Amino acid sequence: MRRTAAVAGAVLAGAAAWAVPLAAPAAAAETIPLHQAVERVPEAAEDRTGYDRDQFRHWIDADRDGCSTRAEVLIDEAVTPPEISGRCTVGTGEWFSYYDGETWTAPLDLDIDHMVPLAEAWDSGASQWTAAQRRDYANDLGDERALVAVTDNVNQGKADQDPAEWLPPVEEVRCRYLTEWVAVKLRWGLTADQAERMALAAQAARCPNDLLSYEPAV
Repeated sequence: MRRTAAVAGAVLAGAAAWAVPLAAPAAAAETIPLHQAVERVPEAAEDRTGYDRDQFRHWIDADRDGCSTRAEVLIDEAVTPPEISGRCTVGTGEWFSYYDGETWTAPLDLDIDHMVPLAEAWDSGASQWTAAQRRDYANDLGDERALVAVTDNVNQGKADQDPAEWLPPVEEVRCRYLTEWVAVKLRWGLTADQAERMALAAQAARCPNDLLSYEPAV
């Protein structure tokens, strides 16, 4: 189920009730300022040799409740609970895309963004992971920052770019975005190249009050 115990109770009218199991953390979480967290991300050159998106098996139904990872995120992030039909087909609801400040009622208008894109993860260390680790990364419901429902064309504009190349168009949310990016990098032991590290450090200086906590996944 989505993000440990973030969602509970019944899905919605017409859908069967489903419970959310609590996942044991891999390690104790700690809370540190964003600028210190940036310093913990190891610096290394990126290498995309051999990358193929299919090496990250995504949108699986890990707990076999009928809902894919995409559906779990849509259900969890809905401002107004969506209609659910069949085993877990997500229909009309209401979602807020924090990247661009837009609200949507149709799930087809939303992409589920991997906060750190799959290609960026590959470049930053996932190329050395097992197939199972890459699958787990692509479907990470254990941390609500790993996957986020956002406007489809905004996500497509982001593509596989890191914060040295792309930030959300709404300036007021950039500290949140950077905090979530760094949290995912630390959670999964991913590196950053020099340009990314410099951009993260520069942006973190604009977010002096932002704190970050994370639990390692690997």
